[in-house]
Amino acid sequence: MKIIFAGTPDFAAEALKQLIEAGHEIPLVLTQPDRPSGRGMKLTPSPVRVLAESHGIRVETPLTLSLKRDPEGAAAMHAELKAVDADLLVVAAYGLILPQAVLDCARGIGKKGDIKALNIHASLLPRWRGAAPISRAIEAGDAETGVTLMKMELGLDTGPMIRKVTTPIANDDTTSTLTERLARLGARLLVEALETPNELDWEVQPDEGVTYAEKLLKPESRINWEEPAEVLARRLRAFTPFPGMQFEHAGLAIKVWEAECTAGDAPAGTVLSTDDALTVACGSGALRMTVLQKPGKPRMSASAVLQGVDFTVGEVL
Repeated sequence: MKIIFAGTPDFAAEALKQLIEAGHEIPLVLTQPDRPSGRGMKLTPSPVRVLAESHGIRVETPLTLSLKRDPEGAAAMHAELKAVDADLLVVAAYGLILPQAVLDCARGIGKKGDIKALNIHASLLPRWRGAAPISRAIEAGDAETGVTLMKMELGLDTGPMIRKVTTPIANDDTTSTLTERLARLGARLLVEALETPNELDWEVQPDEGVTYAEKLLKPESRINWEEPAEVLARRLRAFTPFPGMQFEHAGLAIKVWEAECTAGDAPAGTVLSTDDALTVACGSGALRMTVLQKPGKPRMSASAVLQGVDFTVGEVL
């Protein structure tokens, strides 16, 4: 099958990798432009671009596909997509809004021949439409999540559902670990679905159970000790690797990377222990933090950080 692929991060690269291994023809890949990364802020290509170019696949990195924002450039890109004469457009965490002309650029597959653009969405739709479905599922304490193959339309993840796969959310899952697992599951689901392209059908998403996964923002990383320890520990897993969790002490922003709930009965923010970990009372229970990070330093065990930063049992953060 001839497929145009649009995606950017590792989640998308796994899908592209499995499509290539399955023998599909990928004449064109769309991905986000190179972005500054690392301490040196060096321009770095996306994982999808790196993979595509390693296989000799043509890559395009348009800043926009909107005719309103770039009439000439977007129109040229629309024409190029149409000229590929692909069977299907596959989208996975691309990061650009796709106008109808792009969604209609392929010939189409499925029983009705109307699946022209297919999206790999990392949730069990209609729950967690939007930008950060994996993180929000962990933060909310969902017992399971999954991947939905969706027929794309102009709405925000509102398109009809084609296939789903589910997986439990483990108590130690972070956004990093769950993303890796969902990437593999979603890519496998896609490849299996495309083994019988003319048999694929879809069903409209139900109106019940719709939730939105808002984009993660840096201000959310600040710890509020008034919240229950269980909520903070879950959010920490949801916010790993981004935006992380942090609190201030003696003018320093201390990041927390690993923690667990424990018993604690004291006013919220009270330092309960500084033995082999930093334990702080919360709105209910306490948070025992085992991996911390000082500004400009690498992640370290809490015991190592506590040797250089003075915390006093009984003080309130």
